[in-house]
Amino acid sequence: MRRADRLFQLVHLIRGRRLSTADFLATRLEVSVRTVYRDIAALQAQGVPIDGEAGVGYRMRAGFDLPPLMFTKQEAQALVAALRLAQGQLDSGLAPQAEEAMLKILGVMPAQARAAAESLALYAPLTGLDQAMRDRLAKLREATESHHKLRLDYLDLSGAASERVVRPLACYFWGPSWTLAAWCEKRGGFRNFRVDRIQGLMLLEDRFRDEAGKTLADMRRAESAREG
Repeated sequence: MRRADRLFQLVHLIRGRRLSTADFLATRLEVSVRTVYRDIAALQAQGVPIDGEAGVGYRMRAGFDLPPLMFTKQEAQALVAALRLAQGQLDSGLAPQAEEAMLKILGVMPAQARAAAESLALYAPLTGLDQAMRDRLAKLREATESHHKLRLDYLDLSGAASERVVRPLACYFWGPSWTLAAWCEKRGGFRNFRVDRIQGLMLLEDRFRDEAGKTLADMRRAESAREG
């Protein structure tokens, strides 16, 4: 990779995260940590507003922008492939927006990249989710974003019904099915709920704040510890 391309990619990596360590950046760019330090110093000398220091991490100050991206043929094809694969599994709010976003991206691509993307011979069926499932996923995603608690009427794999109040943390797609990762107040712990087994769903007025031991990061750490 040319140094100019590496610097451009480095800016994008830092801008796309709240905080990026030199180790993370070095791994993504396939260079040494020392090279990352030199590149960041060079960018800062050129006026790129990167805050941070070695051993702590780096982030971009608000307000910095880059010129419009120019996609390669393979990058354009990857975007179209990702949309086609995902579109049948997106909720009722995101699916149409994904299509609109792709049209905007294709509209500003160079002619060669756009032609390669539009002619990509890779397709996926759009019959993945019915409308009720799409709407339910949209409600779960919106509650996760707004930090609203949910009341669920849930039917587990054994057929036992229960009512739960949960803090929604994330939605996961596992190929044929979606699950809701949540903190269950009834069980006092993290639980995964199959979205197709949620029989009733009510958005509560109560909102929750991130609390130590009850966040998505805590859930991931607990899962990693069990797997390890």
